[in-house]
Amino acid sequence: MDEGTTRYERDGVIARVTFDRQAARNAMTWAMYDQLGAACEKIAADREVRLAVFRGAGGRAFVAGTDIGQFREFKSGEDGIAYERRMADYLAAVEQLPVPTLAVIEGWAIGGGLAIACACDLRIATPGTRFGVPIARTLGNCLSVENYALVVAAFGASRAKKMLILAENLTAAEAVTAGFLSEIVAPEALDARAQELCDRLAKNAPITMRVTKESIRRVLHAGLPSGEDLIRECYGSADFHEGVEAFVAKREPRWKGQ
Repeated sequence: MDEGTTRYERDGVIARVTFDRQAARNAMTWAMYDQLGAACEKIAADREVRLAVFRGAGGRAFVAGTDIGQFREFKSGEDGIAYERRMADYLAAVEQLPVPTLAVIEGWAIGGGLAIACACDLRIATPGTRFGVPIARTLGNCLSVENYALVVAAFGASRAKKMLILAENLTAAEAVTAGFLSEIVAPEALDARAQELCDRLAKNAPITMRVTKESIRRVLHAGLPSGEDLIRECYGSADFHEGVEAFVAKREPRWKGQ
């Protein structure tokens, strides 16, 4: 399997993180998640960095979720809990970066890709971008409470339920209406607009931006309940294993509610 890579580069005061596994629409492998965590550590430790930009390589996708084939290794609900803990750690690393973060989105931002975008501070996207977490019709798994909180904060409860329960992907226009996207940008203007935003962020007061980010994060995460019992129920179910096998085999899953 092509493991892909999450590349980190310093471009002056800008940290650039690029998800690159283009043959699989940048679907994340364990190695790519580990590289994302390492990139966040570098950004947090570098006092010369003033902002970070997250983007998918190739122009067809931001991140099309976690590579589903990896879930075939899961044996019980405890594997799901371990996975969701890891995901919570990776997303917290993005969310807690001490500099403003910009997600530049083209194509698909699905599952884990949507969560990464939700953990960023600002988001711009092209008109054809789609956002979703279609697990109710694909895998039969769930998110951690922390990730549900990110999605609800970004889209509101009604649209979050549309994505998660109806398993519908939202358009860029719907994402703007929800307040998730700062703006929609034509593909040919995306690079220039991203640079304009970087230039503005680089000139703003860094301590003010850091404190503002952290204050909002604390408000959003205050008093969140544990959800490990729910994670264990989903990942430990026969339906989850059926969803994974059906996805890999490219057939419709046969849900039994067990």
